[in-house]
Amino acid sequence: MELWQLSATQLAAGIRAREISAVDAVESCLNRIDAVNPTLNALVDVRPEEALADARRADEAVAAGETLGPLHGVPVSTKLNTPQKGRLMSHGIAALAGATAAEDDACVSALRGAGAIFLGRSNVPAFSVRWFSTNDAHGRTLNPWSAGHTPGGSSGGAASSLAAGMTPLAQGNDIGGSIRFPAACCGVVGIRPTVGLVSNWMAPQDSPIEEPLTFQAWAVQGPLGRNVADARLALRVMAGPDLRDPFGVPALPEAAPAAGPVRVGLVRDVGLAAPHPSVNAALDDAARWLAEAGYEVEELELPLLAEASRLWSLLLFEDMRPGLPGMLAMADEGLRVHMRYAYEYAAELWGDKPDIQDYIQGWARRATLITRLQELLGRDRILLTPVSAEPPFEQDADIDDPVRGRAVVAAQWPMTALPVLGFPGVSVPAGLADGLPIGVQLIGGRFAEDVVLDAAQAIEDRAPRLVPPL
Repeated sequence: MELWQLSATQLAAGIRAREISAVDAVESCLNRIDAVNPTLNALVDVRPEEALADARRADEAVAAGETLGPLHGVPVSTKLNTPQKGRLMSHGIAALAGATAAEDDACVSALRGAGAIFLGRSNVPAFSVRWFSTNDAHGRTLNPWSAGHTPGGSSGGAASSLAAGMTPLAQGNDIGGSIRFPAACCGVVGIRPTVGLVSNWMAPQDSPIEEPLTFQAWAVQGPLGRNVADARLALRVMAGPDLRDPFGVPALPEAAPAAGPVRVGLVRDVGLAAPHPSVNAALDDAARWLAEAGYEVEELELPLLAEASRLWSLLLFEDMRPGLPGMLAMADEGLRVHMRYAYEYAAELWGDKPDIQDYIQGWARRATLITRLQELLGRDRILLTPVSAEPPFEQDADIDDPVRGRAVVAAQWPMTALPVLGFPGVSVPAGLADGLPIGVQLIGGRFAEDVVLDAAQAIEDRAPRLVPPL
């Protein structure tokens, strides 16, 4: 087995035990990048010399007996929309193709402090908006399972590179499924943590425009890994108090154990998009595996998830509306078409011109939904849902025509409901259908990541291992 095939946990342990050198691990991943990235176009701004220099310093620290971080010497990728000092930050926009970040984002700083070695920047759609990772600045990222299907977005480059073995870990972010959906499309694990668990602080930007409230309150940073253990390890590294983040927690909450057996509520359909047969089959498999592991599984009707998804299309899109002309002026044609269809979908729910009262009432209703869901879940119940009502979409399904474009948004209700509510969610592979990975989503109570990850591990232990045909 080559080093690029090892998990992050295995690499970290081997480097710590002096059985693997960080230089050898990085070289193996760089060789894998050379072999598959020209086809997949998942990583940009790869700098082998810098990565190898960092790896040599990591090996010197091991030899000197220094205290080592939990990811010491482990290669990772960072997302093109996340500031990393001195590295490309184009947002997939041709006009910003040479832009670089002046300072690390908080989550990048946490990975650096844990000893991770940065290999490259993962590709995104323009402004990280679509569920398809293509842009005019860097081109299209392919799914390692099928060139004709999306690798997901906006962390599509992260998931594609991870599944293909370019790095064992990837950093992503999520405001509408941007971690969880790519993970499902490429057959890896993605964690959207509770809002505030991982700092979302970014260094002050030159732009005079402040982030909209939805971006501040809903966007999270999180990890993607090839397995649950790796994603859990990376989450522990990234999590931590940071009072610079207005929604950050001042201290990590104590994880109280569940009072009894953890119950699972299976939610298949909330009335926005009927699940595809392969999605239903994946849910059936995951429910059976959880029952085998000792979980109590029952099917639930949960209309509040549909309500939360509808609020996503109101609150996020109204927050984006003032800046939309400027954004679209810089965007590629794909983003312009996607936004037109997405706003048409929102208009079907809220009318052409929602007013300030709709917006205010939407935020007020959100608080009620959060309270009700937390009361339902506590620490002894989780939800099992689709990742999407459909398998991975065909490339550019969101811009083919208005009807299909709106159907894509509707199918993503499991991705859009959760950011509104701020609860943790994990996307975990559940198998293949017609040669494409199918994932399921697990949702837990606020700050109950451990409970959700335990259930994800139970599924992973029983699901077939997915290796793309590269």
